[in-house]
Amino acid sequence: MRITRVTTGDGDGGDTGLGGGQKVAKDSLRIESLGGIDELNALIGLALSGGLAADVGEELRAVQNDLFDLGADLALREEDKPASGACGIEIGQVERLERGIDALGEELGPLEEFILPGGSPGAAVLHLARTVCRRAERAVVALSKEEAIGRRVIPYLNRLSDLLFMLARQQNRSEGHEEVSWKKSGSPPDVDQ
Repeated sequence: MRITRVTTGDGDGGDTGLGGGQKVAKDSLRIESLGGIDELNALIGLALSGGLAADVGEELRAVQNDLFDLGADLALREEDKPASGACGIEIGQVERLERGIDALGEELGPLEEFILPGGSPGAAVLHLARTVCRRAERAVVALSKEEAIGRRVIPYLNRLSDLLFMLARQQNRSEGHEEVSWKKSGSPPDVDQ
């Protein structure tokens, strides 16, 4: 794909085009979902710009590419997708996230308490990305109640939020930041952030 012009003025009336050529309102659930994915990808880019541990960065660069696939999946209505299935999230991408979650779980060990988001700046941005991922997932779920969507879009986002949580923990570990456990109101935290 080649983008020759960024400003077209086509959306000045509040509509935008889908990959299949249909015009939809910019506040439609499909466009809201696409916007959430775009915001998430930009936030992951912000995390990467801050200098993350090599293994964390490597995983996130793969995720950024996946999110473009996911955006393409949502930008085409199911009836407009090629019969070859060449557009969208594949099962292998979901499985890669699952393997990453499992590997990090073994390395980091189980949690015995809830932890507070934060720690290093990179980990804090990844915790924020996790919440943006959950918001995007909620928008996609709402869309799926009105229109058919790719069957792996929701599983991918569900796994991705878990992976982002684990990557935030890994980033904190790599920078020597202790995780801060949630304490019931009135109890001071164990560790300073």
